[in-house]
Amino acid sequence: QLSHVLALRFAKKCFTPLEITHFKDVFRSLADEQDGMQYWKEETLCRFLVIPDALGPGPLIYQMATYLGAFPFPSLAPSILTVEAMLKVVVIMTERYGTVLKRGKTDRNKLLFRSLAVFDRRMSSVYEKPSQEVIDSIQRENSGKVDTSDAVLEDARSQAAGEEPKSALGFAIDQPANDEEEEEDDDELALAALDSLDAIEVFRYDQRADTKIHHAQIPVDNFRRLIMLLLVIAPLDSQESLSKHAERLTDTRIERLRHVADSILWSFTPEQTAGIFYQSFNKIIPASLPHMFDGLNPLFEHFLFSKNIDLSKRKRTSSSAPMTSPTISHPAEPLLPREGDILNLDILCQLSFFIKGNNLFRRLRPLYLGADAGFSLGSIEQKVFNWRAPSILLVSGTRLSETPKNSRERSFAESLPPKRFPNGATGNDTKGKVVFGAYIDVPWKHTYKEAIGEPSMLLFQLSPLHEVFRASTISKDYLTFTKTGI
Repeated sequence: QLSHVLALRFAKKCFTPLEITHFKDVFRSLADEQDGMQYWKEETLCRFLVIPDALGPGPLIYQMATYLGAFPFPSLAPSILTVEAMLKVVVIMTERYGTVLKRGKTDRNKLLFRSLAVFDRRMSSVYEKPSQEVIDSIQRENSGKVDTSDAVLEDARSQAAGEEPKSALGFAIDQPANDEEEEEDDDELALAALDSLDAIEVFRYDQRADTKIHHAQIPVDNFRRLIMLLLVIAPLDSQESLSKHAERLTDTRIERLRHVADSILWSFTPEQTAGIFYQSFNKIIPASLPHMFDGLNPLFEHFLFSKNIDLSKRKRTSSSAPMTSPTISHPAEPLLPREGDILNLDILCQLSFFIKGNNLFRRLRPLYLGADAGFSLGSIEQKVFNWRAPSILLVSGTRLSETPKNSRERSFAESLPPKRFPNGATGNDTKGKVVFGAYIDVPWKHTYKEAIGEPSMLLFQLSPLHEVFRASTISKDYLTFTKTGI
């Protein structure tokens, strides 16, 4: 009953009546039905979202949905994807819950981790989906009841219009599958949800008992496939089909995506464990990958736009029938105007994991390319000093060996300050290649007197290990440009 009330509140406060109508049409038009119960299968969900088969993340997306559909009761996961469950999945994936769950805005990462994780005893790359026996048991339980597949939506529309809900019947809570040993553990989003329903007493909140999440981990194989999908959907716009981006998935592109995904994986140190633990997940996502899951928002917003509903059809009188001219479609502007030796579409998507995508996609302009303009400070000055907006500097090179091999390497090594720390991890590249860079939020200029820059500047490494370093608020010597170097 509480699950139904929460879904009702989500429907009323997180969506407009028109969006509810679209969602209802999308769900009902593709749902399977047995004995009056409508639900979505894994194949239906993946086909609707156009999840590319070449990357293989379909079972993982379905696993996440079946967990989120049981919110705020994790012990009931995996759930059957009924209309109520899918409504909660869309609310969480699109981050629309902020109007209802005031305390839970920053806690979605924890919920996403739980939806991806398995326990040590069940370490696998394919999640166990609800069996036919589970579906049949729910159908037997609901026998003799009215069909409530869209009752939650009708109640929301009635309440939005100031009327009494048309249905006071509770929605049958989805049954668990093989989770007898599952325990409810602390979750800010779940607590916020139950608190909003004045039902906090049903959730035993004991922070000392919140240990189960720390025994779970995301299998590396699963997380790699998810990262590759997130890289593909990073530039996705609202209402834009993923099929346009999936068409670019050639064998070469998939290999590049895997290389970028492995660089990101290494930031979680998976070489030491078989999976990603919550401690590292919770530490690295906010610091180095704060926008990694942003692409899920437009992907799941497709539930709010039905192709069967044409808003352009209006009732016209015989005297007012305007003539319409044919619409001319213009080709979309490329996400990246030109690829260089370092920057390509996959690296651009990796940058969007910590720099907002609306500042990157279709917004970049090449200023200086070393291969074209020459590797000198004069060339950099000539190309970038007249640019009056933020810029991104990317540098690629090979790490020197501990012992210099020639006089040139020896001279360079002697110019460096004494090493205070050991070399970092080599990541997924055994050839010593390194790609790093900086986000510079001020125009370039000579720094004869003082350094330039703001605290929002970033230093980052993209390969072989993904890391982001924030600017210090104590020392403000962020950037200098002189004749001796940058």
